[in-house]
Amino acid sequence: MTDKNYNNLLMKKYILISAIFFFTSLSYAQEGVKVEGNSVSTREIAPVWPGCEGSELSSKDCFNNKLNLHIKENFKYPRDSKGGFIRGKSTISFSINENGKVDKVSATGPEKAVNKEAARIVKLFPKMNPGHNGGKPIKVQYTMAFNF
Repeated sequence: MTDKNYNNLLMKKYILISAIFFFTSLSYAQEGVKVEGNSVSTREIAPVWPGCEGSELSSKDCFNNKLNLHIKENFKYPRDSKGGFIRGKSTISFSINENGKVDKVSATGPEKAVNKEAARIVKLFPKMNPGHNGGKPIKVQYTMAFNF
């Protein structure tokens, strides 16, 4: 074997090994997945409200800002039989499913009218980017208290 053939063979092996290393590292380049040595750890990533992708705020702060704006724009205080506003506290449980849609909404609290209105608002949430764990979409459960 000549020196030229030997160098070509070495170059091809180097390129092949580099390509394998590159593509192997890409397969683990999933958001929320960290590989160190022999251990793999995953981190759950919360759903992202539309418009919060790439926001200067953290996704949690942006989510809270969008949620508060959504409530202010959509909440209608229920009224009692005399026309007065009904106020109260409602605890809402819901999930954002693997498709980014609100799912399984329930509301508890002393005022049924407030519970009904709080559940209505949550059901109006826009479709979100779903939460992820290990690079796969997951359902994320929420429980929030609303004071009106």
